[in-house]
Parts: sequence; structure tokens; C-alpha cells
Amino acid sequence: MSTADVRITAEPIDNDRCKFIVGQPVHVGGVRRFASPEDAKGSPLAEALFAIPGITEVVVSGHLVTAVKRGPTPWAALGPAVGAAIRAALAARAPAVAPRQAPPGTPADDDELYERVSRLFETQVNPMVARHGGVVELIDVQDHVVMLRMGGGCQGCGMADVTLRQGIEAMLHQHVPGVKGIVDITDHSAGSNPYFAAAKK
Repeated sequence: MSTADVRITAEPIDNDRCKFIVGQPVHVGGVRRFASPEDAKGSPLAEALFAIPGITEVVVSGHLVTAVKRGPTPWAALGPAVGAAIRAALAARAPAVAPRQAPPGTPADDDELYERVSRLFETQVNPMVARHGGVVELIDVQDHVVMLRMGGGCQGCGMADVTLRQGIEAMLHQHVPGVKGIVDITDHSAGSNPYFAAAKK
């Protein structure tokens, strides 16, 4: 199958973030996060995405490419350029994403924590909240603090804070000890179908 036939589906998360689901694996070595063009050097896919005006961050894992942008240009306009960059990187002979080069024994940095937290969310956190129709999305890790957003039945849920503190935060401290804290950036007032409706004050 040629790369022109590779199916790419764009799913905007919000005005600034969009997931691109690719019909073949883009990167099989865990999660790679690129926060600047300097980070992207040596990884053709990330280099190509940073060349698109407005793109400020790229996260690649398996079949998934998440792009972050700044500026008013909608994803409907940027999507074709992102899709073309993904296809071009897959067509090249070099790996689309270079393996991470980290000296042994270095302390966990935000990128390494992002990878470990992302894996925990995928294998434990989201299966747990999915029973209530919820989903928890990892937004970023900055200075060892995890930024997340709740969706589905978790958004606007009266039990969201309990889930956050007793469930997710406890899991993070147990499985990813380098995490210093979590920040929930969910707009809970916008939840349309909460699992437990918050009490009216």
C-alpha cells in the first residue's frame, strides 16, 4: 500500500489541539513529545510539522499524532498540510520519529514523565473512568506537574474531584513517583451529560 492510500482521520480536541489517527503505525517506541523545532531535529515527521505555520508542539505515539497550534487558523485549514507531512514522513526511508537519546541515569524529565503518565492513562485510568462513561485526557506535563482534562461522564460530574484526588492522583503517585501534582483544566460547567450531577448551590 502506498502512503497516498494511508487513511488519516482528524479529530479536533479543541481550538488548539487536534488528534490525527493514522492507518499505519507512525512510532512504535512509546510516546515522543516535541516541544520545539530544536526537539524535532532528526525526526522527519516532527520537523515537517513544525515547518507548518502555527504548529507549536507535536506528540506521537503508535497510530496517533497530536498537533498543538497557536493562532486563529482553524484545523480544517491546517489539517491537509498536517496529513501531507505525515504521509511524506511515512514515505521516507528514514524512521518518521527518531528514538529518544537520553543518557543513562538522568533524572526523569517532563518528556519521560509524559510518556509514563500517558501509558498509565491508557492502561489503567481510562478503563476505570470508562465504566462511568468518562474519559481523561493527558494535556501536558510541565515541571513534573500533570495537566489533564476530563470528558464524557466525568465533565461536570459531582464526583469528579473524588475521582481526581483519590483515584487518578493516587495512581500517579504509586506508579509514576516523579509526578509532583496534577492540574484539572476541565470546564466542568460545560458538561452536558455528567455521570453524577453536581449539587446545586
